[in-house]
Amino acid sequence: MTATINANAAVKKITDTVRTHSLGNGNYTRYTLEGEKKNNEYGCADAANILYTVGEFERDEAKRKAALNALRAFQDPETGLFDEGTHHPIHCTAHCTAALELFDAAPLYPFNALKKYSSVKELYALLDSLEWVNNPWPAAHAGAGIYAAFVLTGEADEKWSDAYFDYLESNADPETGIGKRGAVKAGAKPVNHHLNGWFHYLFNFSFARRPFPYAERLIDECIKMYDEGIMPPSFGQSVGFQEIDWVYALNRAASQTGYRFAEAKDRLRKFAHGYFEFIQSVPVTNKSWDDLHMLFGLSCAVAELQLALPGEIRTDYPLKNVLDRRPFI
Repeated sequence: MTATINANAAVKKITDTVRTHSLGNGNYTRYTLEGEKKNNEYGCADAANILYTVGEFERDEAKRKAALNALRAFQDPETGLFDEGTHHPIHCTAHCTAALELFDAAPLYPFNALKKYSSVKELYALLDSLEWVNNPWPAAHAGAGIYAAFVLTGEADEKWSDAYFDYLESNADPETGIGKRGAVKAGAKPVNHHLNGWFHYLFNFSFARRPFPYAERLIDECIKMYDEGIMPPSFGQSVGFQEIDWVYALNRAASQTGYRFAEAKDRLRKFAHGYFEFIQSVPVTNKSWDDLHMLFGLSCAVAELQLALPGEIRTDYPLKNVLDRRPFI
């Protein structure tokens, strides 16, 4: 019988941290240890994301409305953008829009600054301009974010969506299933960096109910990364997004194809045990744990592992990966 992991203590630790970041009236600070505690786009969005994940999404009508209004207030009424400064404005816009969807709501104003990308020509110009070789992870924030922002606000019609995915499919790397054709082989960034970027496009494919391009090669690479220690030393011992990027890519690709399915589950299982040991041991005063955006990344990985390993990771309330509801994290 496969040993189970009781994750209730981890969930409580995550939830308690979110509560300590509340500023009242639906407002949340992103950090409590770094500088001034102030209301923040990622603080508000990720508090909603995490509480949804752990089954604690606000149900009180007045408090729910306050949280919705707090998040909406960050949008610039002229440009339509959300822009916190630590990420590309398309990332922040997509991220806040995705969080608003949890409230069955949308931003108040149109994305005027992004309007030109409703043209397929301009969309392709954007995708062509991205640093697929030299800096694919941050580049994906814009390349994937534009789809999420548009699809969640009704701006992505069938023709536009087909064009978006046609671009990704026709340019995907057939050797690794990760990133743009030849980008990994160019060697400017390690393969895990490319995966961190490509993950953002994968959850768009998944949301659109489309198969991953070269999914079998993606599985081969994810297993190879784990088996050969290609990931950085911090992998599985950090609070952030590198873990969900790998877990999601491997689990969803194996689920789509059945290819190396048992091997994929075996690697995810081995990874999970070490990861939960880390989660239990990391102090809440760790700067990354205190960053609600980084903590959200960890929460997504925990939820995806529970989904990937049925019956092996127990919580009183089953976790919900927000990516199964809408794209973008």
